[in-house]
Amino acid sequence: MTLSKQTLNSDLVTTSYLSLTEPTASRTVLSNKTTDGSINNADLRTRENNFAHHTGEIDRERLIVRRGQPFTITLQGSSTVRQGRHLELVLHLGKSYEMVIKVQKERGVGKGWWFAQQEVQGEMLLTLHSPADAIIGHYRLAVLAMSPDGRILQKLDKIQFHLLFNPWCKDDVVHLPDEGLLQEYIMNENGIIYTGDSNYISGRSWNYGQFEDYIMDICFEVLDNSKDASTNPKRDLERRSDPVYVGRMISAMINANDDKGVLEGRWMEPYTAGVPPTQWTGSVPILRQWSQAGVKAVKYGQCWVFAGVACTALRCLGIPTRLITNFASAHDVDGNLSVDFLLNEKLESLEGGGKQDSSWNFHCWVESWMRRDDLPNGNDGWQVLDPTPQELSDGAYCCGPCPVVAIKEGNLGVKYDAPFVFAEVNADIVYWIVHPDGRRQKIRVNESGVGKNISTKSAYGDYREDVTLHYKHPEGSKKEREVYEKAGRRLALPSNNSAEPGKLEISIKHAKPMFGTDFDVIVRVKNEGASDARAELTLLIAAVTYNSLHRGACQSQRINVTVPAHKVHQEVLRMRYKDYAKCVSEHHLIRVKALLEAPRENEPIMAVADIPLSVPELHLQVDGRPVVGRPMTVHISFTNRLPVSLRGGVFTVEGAGLLPATKLNADGDISPGQTVSVNLSFMPMRAGVRNLLVDFDSDRLKDVKGFAKVVVRKKYNDLIPLFSGFSLD
Repeated sequence: MTLSKQTLNSDLVTTSYLSLTEPTASRTVLSNKTTDGSINNADLRTRENNFAHHTGEIDRERLIVRRGQPFTITLQGSSTVRQGRHLELVLHLGKSYEMVIKVQKERGVGKGWWFAQQEVQGEMLLTLHSPADAIIGHYRLAVLAMSPDGRILQKLDKIQFHLLFNPWCKDDVVHLPDEGLLQEYIMNENGIIYTGDSNYISGRSWNYGQFEDYIMDICFEVLDNSKDASTNPKRDLERRSDPVYVGRMISAMINANDDKGVLEGRWMEPYTAGVPPTQWTGSVPILRQWSQAGVKAVKYGQCWVFAGVACTALRCLGIPTRLITNFASAHDVDGNLSVDFLLNEKLESLEGGGKQDSSWNFHCWVESWMRRDDLPNGNDGWQVLDPTPQELSDGAYCCGPCPVVAIKEGNLGVKYDAPFVFAEVNADIVYWIVHPDGRRQKIRVNESGVGKNISTKSAYGDYREDVTLHYKHPEGSKKEREVYEKAGRRLALPSNNSAEPGKLEISIKHAKPMFGTDFDVIVRVKNEGASDARAELTLLIAAVTYNSLHRGACQSQRINVTVPAHKVHQEVLRMRYKDYAKCVSEHHLIRVKALLEAPRENEPIMAVADIPLSVPELHLQVDGRPVVGRPMTVHISFTNRLPVSLRGGVFTVEGAGLLPATKLNADGDISPGQTVSVNLSFMPMRAGVRNLLVDFDSDRLKDVKGFAKVVVRKKYNDLIPLFSGFSLD
């Protein structure tokens, strides 16, 4: 039952509350001065409640519980217990707008809050029951001792707790009935984000850190600073019971495009006055910096950073969430399910005004698990939420939640943003040559090159799980064709080909090179015809970002070739570090385009290949047996494999439950072939299996990662209570 503030006794609404950050708010036993000795204090039973509600990792001092699941507090006071005094409980919730909820005595007909009281060993035990659709947030509880004639004899009003979503509760719309999945999608603070290219997938470790100190408070601060919370705080507060709404707010607030969001995006150097996106190894420093700076956007993020921070916030609030990587991800601006690339005759991209279609080597978003009562049956389960700012959705830079099953079945009428997500995994890629006279010529169509190897970290180990079939039916299947037709996709694109088809073929071969080395790119032209073929081969090698932003040409040439009948002609291009280092981005990605024109043989044909350049790894060694609160040391070493010296080297070390993000500078220049080592001592904060993450950046080499698993044991003193009461006699 929800009451307006005006309906309550004036004594109730003048209650003062403690700030989240005040030390006394963390106490589990709250005292109250009395004149009659009725209620002396309240014990919030924090450790027992938090353990039962799977929130002990968040805080052991503050009471944090999940909706739809009872929790208990005890009141100590002889006369209250002896007389069985009548108690009333009232909840206060909200900041800009305060909601007041009267807690019913015993379970009522409705679904609201209710409580039961019971005398146990000279104390009053109160058991509070929240509905499974209760509003999440920071609650203040007032306990009123009432006289028989309705007067307030005493008031204990310093009780505070936080309420989160409860995926363990079968009546909560975020209920996930598999404990193994809950351990991954709620409780695991460590993740792997898959990046690279569909042919060369790599994983980067990420520290979600959803249970690190005050991250929960910052997640609620994120919600409190949304546009909706500012313009209509009453409606915003009332809707915080709905994970669809909360997920949408998180999607909007992780980026800072049009609000007081967490991260400012930038997709190309320079990253002046900020942190390069590749340098981040976790969400915690980002969220803390945003909050400590007065909700000022942190610089800078790219898609995996946005998704990583969103995953932290959603897991922290209690919504099961996992991070998804879609390789060869389409950004279809005009909604025609075709990503169109316009090139000049040198194969250089034509940068027109306004937004353009693009295809990203990979793109990251998150999926959150929830029931969709706002949609027709069949749309429950994983929902796409994308916090990377790309297109407006109902006037805000957010995306989702969109049911994954709706994307697979082509049901693009469901909310939110189904057509945009469908295109990300299903659009065609079309290359056009724009001639000097303005005429456009279609030279390449790829109908199956988008939405490949859609990946997430497995819930059962540190390995990749492919979830492509969750998003679409098998390529070329009858069902896939039906879905495309249902979604309005062109099943066949018109061709300008009027010559003999298929006589010439073109392909690009390359090794998997290391950044800093020289390597070869081989362009192969195969002639399947019965006569020799003469053609013109145009080659362009350029540096690009992972989302296809052009960084400049590294090498280009135009060659006349003759390919004998039933033979293969090869052009070998030598890529030297001294040449490509001048233009390559921090993503270490090179794109090769090859256009073959043989007017008397067949229409122009084109091949495109992306070459990711791998970087060396850091080596980590952990000494001894790590124990909570005891010093431990990690040894970090790095060898410079580049043919040039590196300057300004910085190691960044962090790990959930281990230590906050810490920077260590490498002394002096690092010469070619030189190994540099640094040691760091720290005291682990929490027990369990932890991930220690290290990033190295310098002037010429960035995004070098290292990773080590650390098993942290509890202090011996923490184990003694487990054996208390036993005797060896």
